Amino acid sequence: MTDQLMIADQPFPSRLMLGTGKYPDFTVMREAIEASGAQIVTVSIRRVELRSAGHDGLLEALDWDRYQLLPNTAGCRTAEEALRVARLARAVTGTNWVKLEVIPDPRYLLPDPVGTLRAAEVLCAEGFTVLPYVQPDAVLARELERVGCATVMPLASPIGSGRGLLTAPLIRTVLDGASVPVVVDAGLGVPSEAAAAMELGADAVLVNTAVAEARDPVAMAQAFALGVQAGRAGYRAGRMGVRDTASPSSPQMGVVRLPDPEVPV
Repeated sequence: MTDQLMIADQPFPSRLMLGTGKYPDFTVMREAIEASGAQIVTVSIRRVELRSAGHDGLLEALDWDRYQLLPNTAGCRTAEEALRVARLARAVTGTNWVKLEVIPDPRYLLPDPVGTLRAAEVLCAEGFTVLPYVQPDAVLARELERVGCATVMPLASPIGSGRGLLTAPLIRTVLDGASVPVVVDAGLGVPSEAAAAMELGADAVLVNTAVAEARDPVAMAQAFALGVQAGRAGYRAGRMGVRDTASPSSPQMGVVRLPDPEVPV
């Protein structure tokens, strides 16, 4: 495949990333990830049992030879907490990849831009492949690129809200001139919203709650995969221009016309 997602010089044919939280059980989670075709799977390090004896934990639930493990720092309120959890994740899992989340706001779960940038700079210097979750702020995105982040991950709407692509105009400003992949993360509820994010020019999307809390998570995972594919194909094809007035799709030459009826005086 020629149109592959590239992160830290690694190619990924799928542009859909999937989370592992909120599923009813590991079996449904595994089947949903399989149906999605996702190759990058994010795991909250707080939910990972540290390989305790006899425990079939999340790390054991998936075949990590098939997926790029992306530990995340969910639940960290400060840069210092995120640094500690990221280092723990590397020690436990052996991967340098980390989805960086610094979220002090318990109600709306909005990321802290200052803490995120501070933690990202340290982690990049320590050799991590950092994928930061942020608000759609073009200035912040450029700073995260500058310190060495592998992507930027602007939110579509608040985490787990299912409210869809509310921040599209701001995501466009992040996409404008970005030199690293832009992954739309958080708040997407249905596949059409993933398609819309891809049509904007996003390089990928990350979904969790929309799949895990669907009536049929496995079917929804497959639907999101199709939505991402359609959106990417539409973006590459190039949309038509927008007009202020209608434009007929059939030529006007040769149309049979009757005389205009006489208007009584």
